[in-house]
Amino acid sequence: MASKDLIRPLVVIVGPTASGKTSLSIKLAKMFNGEIISADSRAIYKDMSIGTAKPSLDEQEGVPHWGIDLVSPGEYYTAADYKDYANQKISEIRKRGHVPFLVGGTGLYIDAVIFDYEFTSGPDFELRHKLQHYTVEELLKICEKQGIDLPENHKNKRYLVRSIENNGVNRGRRSDPIENTIVVGISTDKSDLVDRIALRTEQLFEDGVVDEAISLGDKYGWDNEAMKSNIYPLIHEYQESRLSLDEVKNRFKTLDWRLAKRQLTWFRRNKYIKWLNLRDAEDFLISYLASRV
Repeated sequence: MASKDLIRPLVVIVGPTASGKTSLSIKLAKMFNGEIISADSRAIYKDMSIGTAKPSLDEQEGVPHWGIDLVSPGEYYTAADYKDYANQKISEIRKRGHVPFLVGGTGLYIDAVIFDYEFTSGPDFELRHKLQHYTVEELLKICEKQGIDLPENHKNKRYLVRSIENNGVNRGRRSDPIENTIVVGISTDKSDLVDRIALRTEQLFEDGVVDEAISLGDKYGWDNEAMKSNIYPLIHEYQESRLSLDEVKNRFKTLDWRLAKRQLTWFRRNKYIKWLNLRDAEDFLISYLASRV
């Protein structure tokens, strides 16, 4: 058994949406006295709980969760902000003698932490002002020309502007992950992942995502940038009788599947990720942590 004076390892669990990352991390955190830092660019927004599939307090099962409800919808928040936040939480968790689990599907957030991205000291307001006058199509062409990775929601103008802003300022990075870090990716069969997405879609509606979206639309406005992604625009169309409920569900399943493919494309470039199915990932991490905690 390793000495308890040693610094606890950073356990990173990545994978596509609906792959089972959250449930696995909670189970492991309960076993090894851990705390979870969410790496999900949608979960940072306050009030957006059901539509972003945040784990409820009951689902968290008493495990401390961080990285959730950080800013109001539409508030400017960058990968650099997230990196600073996550590093602070990792340090605090370790000082408590607990194991930090960094868990999510937002590749830029994960990489900013584990490869120690270097960012400029603040946003380039001049560049941002210029980019905001471009159309989505023009921004996509800039990304293609400059070899910029597209954000998860590449039809969202704000996300595209952020990606272009970050290009060139996050190239200072380590070639390998920071010390004392293990990165595991959840590998899921395509048909299983499609089924998981379908089940989660039904669960969102059972949990009341329609009422949540309408309430958010009334509070923040449907034109709020945070309301222009995920399931919320579809529910707005349903509210205006332009889509049926079944059409909303089917379109959302398609959007979530496309998100999963983009996430996998991002993560597959990281040669340090150990890809395992959910069961094998659990066994591997239990063995890994048992020898180090």
